[in-house]
Amino acid sequence: MPQRLMLLDTASLYFRAFYGLPDTIRRPDGTPVNAVRGLLDMIARLSTDYQASHLVACWDDDWRPQWRVDLVPTYKAHRVARAVPGGTDVEVVPEGLEAQLPMIRRALELAGIAIVGAAGHEADDVVGTYASHASLPVDVVTGDRDLFQVCDDARGVRVIYTARGMKNLEVIVEETIVAKYKVLPQQYADYATLRGDASDGLPGVAGIGEKTAASLLLKYGTLERLLEAAEADDGGVSGPVRAKLSAAAAYLQAAPAVVRLVRDLKLPTLEQAGALLQPVTGGRRSELEQLAIDWNLGGSVRRLLAALDQRA
Repeated sequence: MPQRLMLLDTASLYFRAFYGLPDTIRRPDGTPVNAVRGLLDMIARLSTDYQASHLVACWDDDWRPQWRVDLVPTYKAHRVARAVPGGTDVEVVPEGLEAQLPMIRRALELAGIAIVGAAGHEADDVVGTYASHASLPVDVVTGDRDLFQVCDDARGVRVIYTARGMKNLEVIVEETIVAKYKVLPQQYADYATLRGDASDGLPGVAGIGEKTAASLLLKYGTLERLLEAAEADDGGVSGPVRAKLSAAAAYLQAAPAVVRLVRDLKLPTLEQAGALLQPVTGGRRSELEQLAIDWNLGGSVRRLLAALDQRA
């Protein structure tokens, strides 16, 4: 089987699993297990359908890094349940899902699925680093448009986009992004900076929407060149646009570093992380099969084990 790396935006998937399956699916003590079941089924299907040989469940060690908040204070502010001075803020997570996160990690560990996070960084940054340096073709599985910036046809990096549900997965490549947004993947971060993104608390530049952002990047190539042109008398930037960029100067200085993925984290190699998918054997298999009974995981564990058995 040809080698291919799959990178999971894990939180994106377990949130989707939680909301996609009824929380009446519970283990005997009453704890919901819908997110556990759903995520394991997703991994079984995705790794099989897209023929992954390696897989990393990228983890949010810090879902709202302070350094990003320092740059743009509104970053994900609407998703904060409780501020933690000097620590990681608590995200708004349904109680039924919060209880399942340790179960998800334990099930993945027993299945031999690599889990990788990085202190002070989001899963997106882990994805960005692996996708930028992998020697293998890469599939990034996410419902987050921010990760479109990793698409790279020359290196075989694409996004399996889950926003429309697991029955309507969309494979995002450079052509897809150009057709939909009129920008290249390497321009997507600048495009999102200009346009803004309410889901991440990024205000964007007032008065500049998707079409204007795309047309400006088509003409100037990058946000940096656009701002240089706006400062020049003969830069060709219209007066109204110059005024809008000037009014948002502080935001435009800070936001690019927030929106762009970190691509140079010091992460374990795929070999060190244990990313190679392999059949689960011995005591780990027995324990996982027992958890399937104890946690009422239905056929999800069986399907995952069957998918991994194909890697023999």
